[in-house]
Parts: sequence; C-alpha cells; structure tokens
Amino acid sequence: MHFNQTNHQKRNILVVDDTPDNLRLLSAMLTAQGFEVRKALNGKMALTACQMVLPDVILLDINMPGMDGYEVCQQLKADDKTCEVPVIFISALDDVVDKVKAFDVGGVDYIAKPFHGAEVVLRIENQINLRLLQVKLQEKNFLLQQALDNLKTSQVQQIQNEKMVALGQLVAGLAHEINNPISFIYGNLQYAGQYVEDLVNMIEVYQQEYPKPTPKIQQVAKDVDLNFMIKDLQNLIGAMYRGSDRIREIVLALQHFSRHDEAEMKRVNIHEDIENTLVMLQHRLREATERPAIIVVKDYGNLPLVTCYASELNQVFMHLLNNAIDAIEEGVGNGEFGAPSGDKGELRVENQSCIPYSLLSTPQIRIHTEVTDLNMVKIAIADNGFGIEESLRSRLFDPFFTTKPVGKGSGLGLSISYQIIVQKHRGNISCTSSVGKGAEFVIEIPIDQPDILLQVSKS
Repeated sequence: MHFNQTNHQKRNILVVDDTPDNLRLLSAMLTAQGFEVRKALNGKMALTACQMVLPDVILLDINMPGMDGYEVCQQLKADDKTCEVPVIFISALDDVVDKVKAFDVGGVDYIAKPFHGAEVVLRIENQINLRLLQVKLQEKNFLLQQALDNLKTSQVQQIQNEKMVALGQLVAGLAHEINNPISFIYGNLQYAGQYVEDLVNMIEVYQQEYPKPTPKIQQVAKDVDLNFMIKDLQNLIGAMYRGSDRIREIVLALQHFSRHDEAEMKRVNIHEDIENTLVMLQHRLREATERPAIIVVKDYGNLPLVTCYASELNQVFMHLLNNAIDAIEEGVGNGEFGAPSGDKGELRVENQSCIPYSLLSTPQIRIHTEVTDLNMVKIAIADNGFGIEESLRSRLFDPFFTTKPVGKGSGLGLSISYQIIVQKHRGNISCTSSVGKGAEFVIEIPIDQPDILLQVSKS
C-alpha cells in the first residue's frame, strides 16, 4: 500500500529502537512509501532529535537500555514543544498491562511485534490525518475565539458610545434646566439680602425712635423672638447664598464632566477634570452610618495641558474613583476601618502624605500625578480598601468580568477604561494590589498625539 505523497508532503517520521536491524527495516519500508525517516538508537537521542526538528509521528520502542519508551514518552508530553506529536509504540510486549501503560503515558497507538508493513503505514497515515484534523480544529477554535473577542470588544464599544451619547444629552439637558432657575435665585439673593438688611435697619430705627412700644407690639416681638430672628436672618441668607453657589458649582462640574460639545480631541487640564469628577462623587465620599468620611489625598505634580478626548477620560476617572470607593466600602464590611469619628461629612483634602499608605487606618483615596521620563502623563489612583486577589487581577479588564456581587457591577467599567486609555489614547492602564493592602490603578497617556490630531483636523 503506497501512501499518497501529496497528502503527507514528505512527512517526517522519527523511528526510535535500540535494535539496528529494526531501524533499517522500518526506515527502508517507510522511505519506500515516500516518508522522510530519521533514526534514533536510544531515548536521549530521540529527545535531542525532536528538539532539532519536530517530527510528525514518532515510532517508539518500549524496551531500551537507560531510558525506556514509557519515560521517553512522558518527557515528550511534558514539553510544550513536543507534547502534540503523536507517539505510536512498537513493542514485542503484547500484554494488556503494557498496552494500558503505553496509553497512560500519552501514546496514541500500539503495534505489537512482529508487525506488518501495511499495518504500520496505515496507522501512521491515520495519526497524521487525525493530527491534521486537530490542527484545523484548533485553527477554527482560534478564529472563533478571535471572532468572540472582537464581538465583545465591539459590544463594549457600542455600549460605551451609547452611554456617552445618552449621558451627554442627559447631563447637558439637566445642567441647562437647572442652570436657569438657580441663576435666577443666585442673582436675586444679593438683592434679597440687601432688602432684609434694610428692613432690619428700619426696625432698629423704630426701636430707637420709639423705645416704649405699645403692649401689642411688645407681645408680637415676644412671640416671634424678634432679637433672635434678626440675628438668624443674616445666617439664613448666607446659607441660601452658599447653597445656591454650591448648586452652580455642581452644574458647572456636570457640564465640564460631560463635555457634550467637545467630542474631538483637545488639550485639557487633567487636574481640573479630576476635580470635577470628585465634585460629582462628593456624596459618596462623605461620612456614612457604617464608615467615616473618605479622605482624598491629592499629590499633584506639575502637569502640562494634555491632548485627549476629555469626556471619555472623565469616564475613566469616574470608573476608577467609583471602584476605589466600592473597595473601601468592602473593606468596611470586612472590619478594616473603625466606626465614624463624628465627622460632619465634609470632604477633607490633604496635599501631602507622609505616612506609608498601606498603614493608614482611615479610609483614604490617594491621587498622584506626574510626568514620566517617556513624556507621558501618569495618573495613579490608590485606595486602602480590601484589595484584589492575584488570581483575579489578570481578568480585571475583560469585558463583563466583575468581582462585585450580582446587581452591583456590570463588568464594563474597567473594560471601557482599557479601551479608552489603550486603544483611543495609545496609553497604558495597570493594576497592582494584594488582599488587605488596597489597590492602585495607574494610567499613562502621551502628552501629545500628533497623528490623531492630524486625522481630526483633516476630517
């Protein structure tokens, strides 16, 4: 039986046998069938030959001095380079136990001596065909996995785009609707305060001109506690003024955060964007019933204006800061921080950190920025929460992977952040963490991206 050369294309067969006559017989028979045959007299020679040129099939004798066929096969299967090569055992041992052991160590077939040439060729042909099918299947699996990864990436990108459009429209609409009435209130409070001051002055003049009011006026003044009301009225006007100013600040932060009309890449102040994001998250940083207020430690470097997609970079800051707060709250659940210390809920900001961060006993988030030697801007956001297990860190940026409980996370935040930083800004994003010692996410993006700016200007 002649094996078709077009199918095997001079397939490489390694024959391993300590008997020279067997080697010559098998070599002559397989060469006549169109195979390229190499020979090895012992196990060590066989292993060396496999490292030099990877065979398509190995014919392996069992009984050999020094290293028997079982041990040779085990070493072949333990090596990533040779583990996929089919091994056919050829042996005079025809006991069931020997055959079972041959298959246990990784053999794919077993031929008992004396053998027939046609049988050997047929079994080699079968193994080569099976190997070809396995390779094709692996290629198809690889293509399918690629297609699935591309689909996930496209799906995440589509979700991100839809979220950004919806968020921009919502925030822009809310900011516009809130801005009109609050501007009216804020603008008129100045006049209201002046009117109140004038009325108070008038009452004081009345008290001076008429030091002995009538009994009815005395009773009304007593009922309304006139002296307290006059003093407290000034405080009320000041509180309303501060409140409306705070609302204006939040509206401005909303507009900056969404940057609805700034879809293109432009130069921005990174620190302003971080501050606007913190304004948006201030309600989560304040003291809660189960934990003290979260302190934000800002360690800002001297950064130039950075070329970026500002609204999308703000999304990254939002995701990372939200995750830091979630990690701290998880740490609270694990008893890492004490009970609230009576803080009134104000956001406390420090400008320096002299204590080792991992040793801090109160919930804190540290934001560090600097320019690296590679002309990149580095933004590091660290928390002293519960930390992330090593087995999970490699999957953090995978689409739809989340370490949070059901209903708490979508598994898209870090995946979207990865796409924004790596794919859109040609930067890097990484995480270092260990359980019980918090986590730190580091972003690095180029200060300038002339190629992208050129494409934007041309479009």
